[in-house]
Amino acid sequence: MADPIPDPPSDHPTGPAASVARADREAVVLAGHRGDLVTVVDALAASEPPVRAAALGALVRIAARAPIDPDVVPDALARALADPDPTVRRRAAAEVARWAATCSEPTRAEPSEPEPTEPEPTGAAPTPVVDGLLGRLIDDEVDSVTEVAAFACGELALDDRTRPLVVAALDRLARTHADSLCREAAVAALGSIGDPAGLTAVLHGCSDRATVRRRAVLALAAFDDPAATEALRRLVADRDLQVRQSAEELLAIESGETT
Repeated sequence: MADPIPDPPSDHPTGPAASVARADREAVVLAGHRGDLVTVVDALAASEPPVRAAALGALVRIAARAPIDPDVVPDALARALADPDPTVRRRAAAEVARWAATCSEPTRAEPSEPEPTEPEPTGAAPTPVVDGLLGRLIDDEVDSVTEVAAFACGELALDDRTRPLVVAALDRLARTHADSLCREAAVAALGSIGDPAGLTAVLHGCSDRATVRRRAVLALAAFDDPAATEALRRLVADRDLQVRQSAEELLAIESGETT
């Protein structure tokens, strides 16, 4: 899965220093395509943020293609989520989502082997990764980092300890954050998680601006609750066309009227 949102501009150096950093970044990207794990791991500690960010993407790419130490990726992501540079933190959050999606895919059998009847269970996301994302949800000063961290939370498998913490952080984000993109991402993540404790924030999102309402109406599909059904009935009269259409479709599915 690609990074859902391109990296924002930053105060990285220009001139000769930028040329060196660009060359180093390109080398790391190529190392990821070649499967050169040593080069990629070394680049995680590079002095230039664009190189560290590129190394995260290269590491996840390698891990998706070949077996490596299972602790390498989560440890690198957890450290990068606390990086002093927001570009690296943002890339780390995006790569958490990409890594989680990769982990959830069943391993394909070789042509000579029988297809597995079901994917192997992958288990919950490692606690350091979840804790790192929680830090970005709660106190990151850069909205774009918070937005992508919220998106990533919706991609993770959560255990009984981390799920309530993540849902509570997303709930607060969806209801109180000043940036609408952060609220939108939080509402979408709550719908992906589907925990009943997140319904109140999703219902709140049904009264937000149109972009948030479009996410909220889709998120309601995850909740088997009369309050969700009642919200859908109200949203069929919403002033936004996409919201109305989604509400109508979900109500039709709920009533069994679809073909």
